[in-house]
Amino acid sequence: MGLDKTLKALGDTNRRKILKMLKDQPMTAGDIGKEFDMSPATLSYHLSLLLEAQLIFLRKEKNFRIYSLNLSVFEELMAYIMNFTEDKDEKK
Repeated sequence: MGLDKTLKALGDTNRRKILKMLKDQPMTAGDIGKEFDMSPATLSYHLSLLLEAQLIFLRKEKNFRIYSLNLSVFEELMAYIMNFTEDKDEKK
């Protein structure tokens, strides 16, 4: 996991909204775009950052690009964060 890329990707409201949408089901870029008031180029930029951070997967079927959530990165991020919440006494 590239923590810097993950945190950068999670730092934007639009990208977090895309992730929430993909939580329920895989979606095409067109279906995702219907939920936003942004150009296709801007949506493509957001999707590319999510892909680069490995927060989503891309599957190509015929003329469609289908995006889905990569839960393993969220699990790794949670494990990383949990390291900071461990009790100091537990480490002794």
